[in-house]
Amino acid sequence: MVDRQILKEVLEIALKNGGDFADIYIEHRKATGIGCEGGKIERVNSGLDMGAGIRVIAGDSTAYAYTNDLTREGMAGAAAVVSHAAQGSQKDFNIDLRRIRPVVEFNFGIRPDAVKTEEKVSAVESADRAARAVNTESIKQVIVGYGDVVQNVTLANSAGDYVEDERIRTRLMVQVVASREDTIQTGYEAVGSLAGFDLLKRNSPEDLAGTAASRAVEMLGAQPAPSGKMPVVMAGEAGGTMVHEACGHGLEADLVQKGLSVYAGRKGQSVAAESVTVVDDAAMEDRYGSYSFDDEGVPSRKVVLIENGVLRDFLYDRLTASKDGIQSNGHGRRESYQHKPIPRMGNTYIASGGEEPERLIREAGRGVLVTKMGGGQVNTTTGDFVFDVAEGYLIVDGKKGPLIRGATLTGNGPEVLKKIKMVGKDLGFTIGTCGKDGQGVPVSDAQPTLWIDDIIVGGTTQFEGNGKIRRL
Repeated sequence: MVDRQILKEVLEIALKNGGDFADIYIEHRKATGIGCEGGKIERVNSGLDMGAGIRVIAGDSTAYAYTNDLTREGMAGAAAVVSHAAQGSQKDFNIDLRRIRPVVEFNFGIRPDAVKTEEKVSAVESADRAARAVNTESIKQVIVGYGDVVQNVTLANSAGDYVEDERIRTRLMVQVVASREDTIQTGYEAVGSLAGFDLLKRNSPEDLAGTAASRAVEMLGAQPAPSGKMPVVMAGEAGGTMVHEACGHGLEADLVQKGLSVYAGRKGQSVAAESVTVVDDAAMEDRYGSYSFDDEGVPSRKVVLIENGVLRDFLYDRLTASKDGIQSNGHGRRESYQHKPIPRMGNTYIASGGEEPERLIREAGRGVLVTKMGGGQVNTTTGDFVFDVAEGYLIVDGKKGPLIRGATLTGNGPEVLKKIKMVGKDLGFTIGTCGKDGQGVPVSDAQPTLWIDDIIVGGTTQFEGNGKIRRL
């Protein structure tokens, strides 16, 4: 912890040549990573990184510098650099740093820095063995990755805010490759949260690995996916990849203000079906994208972005909020002290509805049921997207039919949101590291089961509607 008087002096140096706002972000990060491949532990990494990032905002311009030297002289040197880059009319700042308390506090359980490395390695090895045991003949490769981070941050700014915060995150991922003759399929599962090592007590590594391996093996026997425009039911267990990529990025205020979002200029307008409400809530307990404060010291809170189909809000950091003449809603995030904050998602999801998921499948009648999403691409300016389906089934006569492989979903985010006919009462989360402007931050996304009226499914066969398909 750095003395507040030193922080005050550094802020004054940063603003000595002008500027509207200045802040300091000090980070102390200890991370552990363990990787297993080919049945062997390939890496065990543990590292400590610390430093400070200093920023000055002058109008629409931002000057940013960082240093590993946390002495007064080191931070003052970085502050002097940004002060020269952000010259302007000088203002009188009476900086009186006062502690800001979080609105929500989290219980991290078993601290990972109190757990022996051998116990972490054992969990990874157990996952590897469990995956291989599913099918010794078909499974050709298993990759298991474990990671934890203990991050302590101190933030201070020229508005007088002073914040101390600790974030602890733990995650485990398993990827399995299975093959049979000329067919190769992959299964993937991951779990992560703003939590300690007890995450793996509540989510068995063996069960996680078994699910990933079973999916890879079962997909070997799947029939080729159909092609064409048809109803699609996206199960809650598929996670919120689509809402994150096809919708969430377009609601980040910097992209909106630059005209790079399909949602620019549409606040107050209908952008989705009336049954659709989209939320980002970084204050949720036990989620990978949660935090007490964002990386500008703003307390986290629930933000309703789309309410009953109407666009209500965007995700703001301090800079974009000031441009719109409002206060930040707590979504200024950065990868580390080496990066300036930008608007980012936390935990983004479509809110649950009132329908039983099984009813959506019955009402759809025919089409495709998606139970696991893969990777994809999205153009935030237009909202156009393409996603892979990692696991899906035909819907035949209102029932879950045979397993399919090789399907893709192609569409436009706002158009798809308007085509949602029914929303289930469940809610399924997935985790990830979201990349933007060269920065990666931990996020969660979720959705309930959704019935989309029609969407373009890419495949290699034609679905005849009676459970039968024929090659194109």
